[in-house]
Amino acid sequence: MLDKTRYQPLVDPIERASRDEIAALQTERLKWSLRHAYDNVGAYRRKFDEAGVHPDDFGRLEDLAKFPFTTKADLRDNYPFGMFAVPQDKVVRVHASSGTTGKPTVVGYTRNDVNTWSDVVARSIRAAGGRPGMKIHVAYGYGLFTGGLGAHYGAEKLGCMVIPVSGGMTERQVQLIQDFKPDIIMVTPSYMLAILDEFKRIGADPRQTSLNIGIFGAEPWTNSMRSEIEDAFAMDAVDIYGLSEVMGPGVANECVETKDGLHIWEDHFYPEVIDRVTGQVLPDGEKGELVFTSLTKEAMPIIRYRTRDLTRLLPGTARSMRRMEKITGRSDDMMIVRGVNVFPSQIEEKILTVPELSAHYLVVLTRQDRLDEMDIQVEARPEAIGPEDRQRAGERLAHAIKETIGISSTVTVVAPGTLERSLGKAQRVLDKRPRA
Repeated sequence: MLDKTRYQPLVDPIERASRDEIAALQTERLKWSLRHAYDNVGAYRRKFDEAGVHPDDFGRLEDLAKFPFTTKADLRDNYPFGMFAVPQDKVVRVHASSGTTGKPTVVGYTRNDVNTWSDVVARSIRAAGGRPGMKIHVAYGYGLFTGGLGAHYGAEKLGCMVIPVSGGMTERQVQLIQDFKPDIIMVTPSYMLAILDEFKRIGADPRQTSLNIGIFGAEPWTNSMRSEIEDAFAMDAVDIYGLSEVMGPGVANECVETKDGLHIWEDHFYPEVIDRVTGQVLPDGEKGELVFTSLTKEAMPIIRYRTRDLTRLLPGTARSMRRMEKITGRSDDMMIVRGVNVFPSQIEEKILTVPELSAHYLVVLTRQDRLDEMDIQVEARPEAIGPEDRQRAGERLAHAIKETIGISSTVTVVAPGTLERSLGKAQRVLDKRPRA
């Protein structure tokens, strides 16, 4: 664990700027971002025109509330590249979510966007206590998910040695931690607990590893989980926040010297918290739904994006930029299972591809051996099928979910009429995971 008495934070000048300086920079960049979106993205031009607003109507930060929100539905409706603001030959990378109706939400990056993303992740790692020359074990998944590559590029930008392990293969994760002796690990907190279990299984002492810092994100986690990880590994555990629609990991990060909420990198992302029913902007300190506007993104500017994450904004402490409280939940029905966003509609879509199964189902979430488990109870169709047919149908569904959503699950096919019916909105998810 870092010696706090000797800890000297390294910061960019903007991280120590006055609030007036930050507001002036945000105002200038918001003017550009609104104009860039309006001039180059047809979907934004239509939304602005329908709302009766124009980029010229923005003169001060409070004016942003005049502009319409962007939702995940907007991104899906313009799949795959309809939200891009630059020609495709200027886009050097795309990432995507799994989607809820078969269409993922796609985001694009120019070369400058990738550099900006690398900068904010490097800043996040530095705020967590990382320094050039350290070794970073990246156990986030690589690919279309933003976690692995986002962490990777940021660590390289800071000047660290990257160990790109990706997710899974827990025994190998532990072996490489022991052999390569990384200073930092970046991973989901629930998987860090699985790594802890593997240390215990082989009789190795996790407190004797080289790990000093854990940077955990991609799913909500509690301060009690932080304490367990810190005590088990003798490390500092800090929270990182991001989402692909806004950039990826590195939108905000806790500072190791305070661990009192995540400082938002406000020179690139403008935060608001709104009443999730009325859409009205709430004053700092009040809890509501988090909304982000990008200030510097070229390929895909995002204007007032409703994240559905619930939090509140707080004054800066270790940095002058504002903090966001740890995410306490979401305002929609999204499940987060092992760091992957999953919607009931995704499960339903796959159920309906298996002819033997009906649309009556219940997703039961539990936590066994420190990892999330997803059990899907689904009724067979009224046409009688035998136990072997039910088992094969369940296996096909589990395979389809693993292939398309990326989550392992168990499927229990039950007799018709087994699951409780509702006269109102059907209960699709029963979350039995422990709460802190």
